[in-house]
Amino acid sequence: MTEGSRLRVVVAKPGLDGHDRGAKVVARALRDSGVEVIYTGLHQTPEQIVAAAIQEDADAIGLSILSGAHMTLFKRVLELLAERDASDIVVFGGGIIPDADIPLLEEMGVAKVFTPGASMQEIVAWVDTLRDRAEENNSHV
Repeated sequence: MTEGSRLRVVVAKPGLDGHDRGAKVVARALRDSGVEVIYTGLHQTPEQIVAAAIQEDADAIGLSILSGAHMTLFKRVLELLAERDASDIVVFGGGIIPDADIPLLEEMGVAKVFTPGASMQEIVAWVDTLRDRAEENNSHV
């Protein structure tokens, strides 16, 4: 992120889950807060998500997963980012994720996991910390 530019976040729905209302609500809240949001739509593969994030010069990827495949999908996105030398792109997400899996996802490298009930203010405030860090570093988060 260059000084004076807006934070860029790819919001994605990986896998076969067809419910995207939550992802759209988060995308809108982030846009309303001044974040540039690229929404990839439903049924995206990890490969498509990572390609979009790199092409769009994204600072972060937000994954919305309700299907129960969160361990596999988050892991694959992180692996692909590492393979493409793009591990500076922060990965966060939310959805139906058991509390017991959150520490495992964080150990994998997922920066933050939001579960049902997280407020839009909480999500926006956390993403704002990414903007602050990027401005301090004058680079990707």
